[in-house]
Amino acid sequence: MRIPRGGRRPPPSLHHLLLLLAALCFAALKTAAAAPRTAGGTEEGGGGIASVTGGIMDAISAKDISRKEPVGGVIALKESMKYFDADFFNDSKLCEMENGAKEFNVPAFRENRRLVAIKDGGLHDPSVLVFKSSWSWSSKSKVKESEMFDYPQTSMPQRPSNDEDIAFMSIIELGELIRTKKITSRELTDVFLRRLKRYGTVLESVITYTEDLAYKQAKEADDLLEQGKYLGPLHGIPYGLKDIIAVPEYNTTWGSKTFKNQVIDMEAFVYKRLKSAGAVLVAKLVTGSLAYDDIWFGGRTRNPWNIEEFSTGSSAGPTASTSAGLVPFAIGSETAGSITYPAARCGVTALRPSFGTVARTGVMSLSESLDKLGPFCRSAADCAIVLDAIRGADAGDPSSREIALEDPFHVDITKLTVGYLDSAEMEVVKVLSAKGAKLVPFKLNYNVESVQFILNITMDVDMLAHFDNWQREGHDDDYEAQDQWPVELRRARLVPAVDYVQAQRARGRLIREVQESFTVDAFIGNATDWELVCLGNLVGLPIVVVPTGFKSIEHPPKGNTRRRTTVTTGIYAPPDHDHIALALAMAYQSVTDHHKQRPPIDAN
Repeated sequence: MRIPRGGRRPPPSLHHLLLLLAALCFAALKTAAAAPRTAGGTEEGGGGIASVTGGIMDAISAKDISRKEPVGGVIALKESMKYFDADFFNDSKLCEMENGAKEFNVPAFRENRRLVAIKDGGLHDPSVLVFKSSWSWSSKSKVKESEMFDYPQTSMPQRPSNDEDIAFMSIIELGELIRTKKITSRELTDVFLRRLKRYGTVLESVITYTEDLAYKQAKEADDLLEQGKYLGPLHGIPYGLKDIIAVPEYNTTWGSKTFKNQVIDMEAFVYKRLKSAGAVLVAKLVTGSLAYDDIWFGGRTRNPWNIEEFSTGSSAGPTASTSAGLVPFAIGSETAGSITYPAARCGVTALRPSFGTVARTGVMSLSESLDKLGPFCRSAADCAIVLDAIRGADAGDPSSREIALEDPFHVDITKLTVGYLDSAEMEVVKVLSAKGAKLVPFKLNYNVESVQFILNITMDVDMLAHFDNWQREGHDDDYEAQDQWPVELRRARLVPAVDYVQAQRARGRLIREVQESFTVDAFIGNATDWELVCLGNLVGLPIVVVPTGFKSIEHPPKGNTRRRTTVTTGIYAPPDHDHIALALAMAYQSVTDHHKQRPPIDAN
């Protein structure tokens, strides 16, 4: 019952009086039953009524009489403790806990929320509890100075005669066209904006066209080139950002109707990095609402390879747009499968980097110990180029690190031992073996059985901390998919702090066991196995998702159809060894062309 500030307690309600009477009766009966009896049925030393009354008075302590809440409060607390797996306290301890919560816990909760939780999204005041995924545990280990990758030279490409052929060129090829002035950034921006406007509504993959900004950045890129200044392979290349990434003067909607008019006056770290590399932002692409799955306030994003299907994963817009040739590359994010799942569904090469590789300043936060930013591209080589541009630490993200990755373009894969799980695509195993790598059967051995629970507890509690006010204001009732965040975050409200910490301790054990079991340089396995997705994100493993083929769709339309189900696999490496996974993916793609196929957006 809420007490008006500075006022008196209102008189007890009938409900509370009945509860009090029931408690008194129970105490009286308990006292009477416990008293020694004579053969005549009366208590020794006195009459029955007087003794029962005395028993009542004995059963009601001075603490009970002085309580400010009716005993019903303790009954309710006792009943609720079973939902915390902590229903072992007696009534006296529950009274103590209730008073302590009111006098200490609740005021502290409210003050902390006032300080850091009024604004949703976790863009400010990051936690000081910082997760480090590196397996170099020693604080004295010396970090090598990070150097830029040595990009491969490509043969002089000719400018294609039609837009579609241009749209499906790699970053390396487009970059060479710009460098040699066979195409301008302005012309390239025209091509991709036309495709975005033509197919973006079909795929429901675009939230905001950043047209004015794009032409401004394209002009700057062209002007620099005229001055003899070339910034590298991303100079003048258009791209898209998942709409959880802040760009000043443009809406950052987080895919949610609650925030669809939100403008965040901040340049996200990843946006600043790409801007300094000369890249051109053409669109803010769909994120599932509050970065959960592919449903957003404007619809549901579709798979270009089969538009009757949805893309899955909250990086829906970046994946679908890259797959369909609407952008040469895009930046998405993953907390638990939002890079791997849509990349696999839409047949795109994608990289989920080691945790901490790319600073997340200016990006909506789900979980500070799980969120990662990564690229969707035409090829693994393109992923390496984008990663080289966006990697780095920033003061706004305490988990970010300067990781001295080796150059993936100069890894000798013949010196690598690569494991393969039972779920691996065997074509990849055969190709890499033929390229000189040592391939061996492999299995990750660990004893932690609660991997999926650890991830859900971690993600949901962290997410609720970042959207506490959103839930308290009742905005979960307006959420686009009621069986998603609303349900999970209500459940998260019942996770005790002690069990959140126990989950992190179990996570630490899992990391140690995986490290001990990781006896190869990398391994190949299913990219969307849920246990492996949870494990990879908890440990911080990088993975490259690689298209490996196609199969027929279920229930195809009548007549011939070009729609396909894409087949992919994942190449996993230890934390901070993204270059190994990238090098193996590049080796595979150097002799295959699955990643070069174009989806039939216009066809049946």
